[in-house]
Amino acid sequence: MALSRRAFIAGLSATGLSLSVAACSSGDDSGSGGTKIKFGYIADYNGASLLAIADDQGLWEKHGVSAEYKVFVNGPIQIQALGTNNLDYGYIGPGAMWLPASGKSKIVAIDTLTFADRVIAQPGITSIEGLKGKKVGVPEGTSGEMILNLALEKAGMSMDDIKKVAMDGPTIVSAFSSGQIDGAGIWYPLIPTIKKKVPKLVEVASTRDVEGGNFPTAFVAGNRVSEKTNEKVVKVLAEANDWRAAHAEESVKLAAKLLKVSEDDVKADAANVETMTTADLVAKTKDGTVDGWLDGMSDFFVRTGQLEKKPEASSFYTGDLYTKAAGK
Repeated sequence: MALSRRAFIAGLSATGLSLSVAACSSGDDSGSGGTKIKFGYIADYNGASLLAIADDQGLWEKHGVSAEYKVFVNGPIQIQALGTNNLDYGYIGPGAMWLPASGKSKIVAIDTLTFADRVIAQPGITSIEGLKGKKVGVPEGTSGEMILNLALEKAGMSMDDIKKVAMDGPTIVSAFSSGQIDGAGIWYPLIPTIKKKVPKLVEVASTRDVEGGNFPTAFVAGNRVSEKTNEKVVKVLAEANDWRAAHAEESVKLAAKLLKVSEDDVKADAANVETMTTADLVAKTKDGTVDGWLDGMSDFFVRTGQLEKKPEASSFYTGDLYTKAAGK
């Protein structure tokens, strides 16, 4: 890999890096306004829908929390912000699960299972093998890198077989659209944006093609956030999750309003998502299903070198707190 695990984590820990949010306390329980938190998210249905619902249904106020939102382009940058105390909570996709697994944060709630990640190629390239020796853009440490690794692994290839170009999601949109790269590991909802300029692009690999693969998304907390604050936030997320499960169409509308994009775009994004009720998530936590998902991700990250060894899922997923706070 072009960037080692140690170097990447060192970069996340560096205090001199510029962040796009102002410093904040970790779950401030003081003051008449109740618990004040800063919550990061990615601009997609997974990242935005529960936050939009919590606002619409007055759930933050109900549980004595005041939440300020900040949008990010990916999960690893949010983990960085959690580590420097610039965020209290964030949302990550499956490709960033190696970061809480390495101790950089705690998963406080599973959000969804997602199948939004793809390896895309320029017209005329019809397989992952066709990208051999070619420039492939990828946001490192994300689910874009995850699906690229999975696709290469399935084809008996590795990152050494391509010319990997590290870039963030928005940069991939412009680079692919202008023909500067031949392929990319990227996700919905960015892919439809690229298709508007390159309508004949080819999806050469998908998380939907991974047999038996489960790719959880999650909400994470900084390691310094108190358990009391985590319980309040999980209660909000659990109630918003059940509202989403019962009001799928309305959740799309609310997410579109928060994201300031069309409902059709959010609906297309949501089509790549499997939602679950809170009761189902609690049951899957208690019976070990969620731990199994996380173990599967950790096994994968050990193979890619992003983790040195597989940790116990209980070391970074606060399942007991989730089942308690969810009240099921």
